[in-house]
Amino acid sequence: QVQLQESGPGLVKPSQTLSLTCTVSGGSITTNYYYWSWIRQPPGKGLEWIGLIAYSGITYYSPSLKSRTSISRDTSKNQFTLQLSSVTPEDTAVYYCARREVVTTLYDYWGQGTQVTVSS
Repeated sequence: QVQLQESGPGLVKPSQTLSLTCTVSGGSITTNYYYWSWIRQPPGKGLEWIGLIAYSGITYYSPSLKSRTSISRDTSKNQFTLQLSSVTPEDTAVYYCARREVVTTLYDYWGQGTQVTVSS
């Protein structure tokens, strides 16, 4: 089955850029028809969609985060990355990468999540 694994620093200083990598195994990030997404959950709050990169490479972002978000991919490594700039303590959350089926719209595979704390 498909497996996703988040990696990156667990502590980021305010005003810096948060950078996370999702490594995918068991399936190609270029395979039709899937979206590769980043979602986060701040403490005590619900899930928040950040953005995605499609199998084609096109990206989409949450309007509330678009100005600070960049999602890219490295197909040779079967990885996609999240960069969130100018972070504040409000960006503290558990960050997940997940696959979404285009046809069903369901998130069928998730990473385990990684805690990222923004603090000085």
